[in-house]
Amino acid sequence: MDVSCQDIIGDIEDLISLDDPSPAERYLNKKDVTVRAKRVKVRANRPKEIAPIEKPLLDSVIPETQHIYMKTWGCAHNTSDTEYMAGQLAQYGYNLTRDKDTADLWVLNSCTVKNPSEDTFRNEIEAAHQAGKHVVVAGCVPQAAPRNDYLKGLSVVGVQQIDRVAEVVEETLKGHSVRLLQAKKVDGRKVAGPKLSLPKVRKNPLIEVIPINSGCLNACTYCKTKFARADLVSYPVQEIVERAQQVFQDGVCEIWLTSEDTGTYGRDIGSSLPELLWKLVEVIPEGSMMRLGMTNPPYILEHLEEMAKILSHPRVYSFLHIPVQSGSDTILGEMKREYCVRDFERMVDFLRAQVPGITIATDIICGFPGETEADFDDTLALCQKYQFPSLFINQFFPRPGTPAAKMTKVPANEVKTRTKRLTDLFHSYEPYKKYDAGTKQTVLVTEISHDRKHYVGHNKFYEQILLPMHNNLLGKQVEVEITGCTKFSMFGKVIQGEQEWKNCSKRSTTNGTMTSKLHPVAEDSKYRSIFAYLLISCSLAI
Repeated sequence: MDVSCQDIIGDIEDLISLDDPSPAERYLNKKDVTVRAKRVKVRANRPKEIAPIEKPLLDSVIPETQHIYMKTWGCAHNTSDTEYMAGQLAQYGYNLTRDKDTADLWVLNSCTVKNPSEDTFRNEIEAAHQAGKHVVVAGCVPQAAPRNDYLKGLSVVGVQQIDRVAEVVEETLKGHSVRLLQAKKVDGRKVAGPKLSLPKVRKNPLIEVIPINSGCLNACTYCKTKFARADLVSYPVQEIVERAQQVFQDGVCEIWLTSEDTGTYGRDIGSSLPELLWKLVEVIPEGSMMRLGMTNPPYILEHLEEMAKILSHPRVYSFLHIPVQSGSDTILGEMKREYCVRDFERMVDFLRAQVPGITIATDIICGFPGETEADFDDTLALCQKYQFPSLFINQFFPRPGTPAAKMTKVPANEVKTRTKRLTDLFHSYEPYKKYDAGTKQTVLVTEISHDRKHYVGHNKFYEQILLPMHNNLLGKQVEVEITGCTKFSMFGKVIQGEQEWKNCSKRSTTNGTMTSKLHPVAEDSKYRSIFAYLLISCSLAI
């Protein structure tokens, strides 16, 4: 029978008996032993730690009175999840705010891909505690490791339970801790997640991020996302198509398809990615576009010809994100990536030949365990050969619980050196130099630059073009002339009159910014919630 110390000893003080000799008595018969005086450390005066502000606890939650702040880390799938959660909260009657200081509760949606993103997530939780804010955590970190010490006592919304965020927020505001981590099931069968038709508050009113499946089929040794999203589960084709039709009617100009691996779509339901894409192409209006999400090499190889045709379609961006991760077959084997470098090269060569001008983005992990100088030289050679216009360079991070975390590490200084070498290579070429000044482009304008000095449009190849600010340019497809370029974007000027612009959006604009509002279903339900609450309150008063 297992017996713990706690079962025998109630307190650590019990380790010492009253009958035991005192320290002075022990040393009386030890003439050669000198009792040394304790040194007193003089410490500089430290500022007293500020005690956390006490969180207010509510007996009941009144619609329209609480403010919710939301923050997201990670991929487009996480972004979509946050937008859906925002839709649920707004529908219930909560006020969404970008000001964390005035919010009553913070919803923090996490990413488990890298250590730094989890570190900032953890720091944000601590900041919320110090500020006296209630916290609800979501995303891949709590789903993959719900027993983390810093998550103790916190309310958690699992990645497949985001449609229940309103009830979790309500209970948290009352001082309760709620954890919903179970898989979503319908009639006993696992589904990809909540219904796609749910209301949503979009980060960008012109762009709809549609998750087409959840999970993946890989077992990459460095990846912890699989712990959270699990195996592949696809949404039905018709549900995705109906969502696309719905958002285009709302005035969206661009749809992004997202998942942990879009290439695997449909394998669990007898469908395929090309089948879905052809159905979606039929419902994309003139002047609107579709962008495909990340796909791993093994699952796109068998569809290369169909994918080339789809990526050539005028309403589909000729853009594909295919992470290679390493240019060494040895390292790819250690990563369990299930393809070789030659497979990747065959795919890139075929798509570049069949879809002239296509943008292929890729990822590299520098310093994966066991990577030698020769392995890294192979990676450099691959990147030099193709000069990818978008190259996401990452240092290896050992994620707890993954097989790679137990492998022999490459020294940290060597990892940094290799990362710098690859970064220097990436900065040595300018992909947009291929366009001469005066080149004409058709672009769809959907964003404002971070410095808020330019509108951002993308051409057929999803290359970024910065345009001067015009009040009515958002949501328009226009002809532009290239005037210059940088490493990461081009500059252009509109060469059409306003009457020639194609309007993909039915939304109104004010001073160059989009009027963001809830999906009509969310607005109606929001006011129904308020009315119901008032009715109940009046009844109780009577």
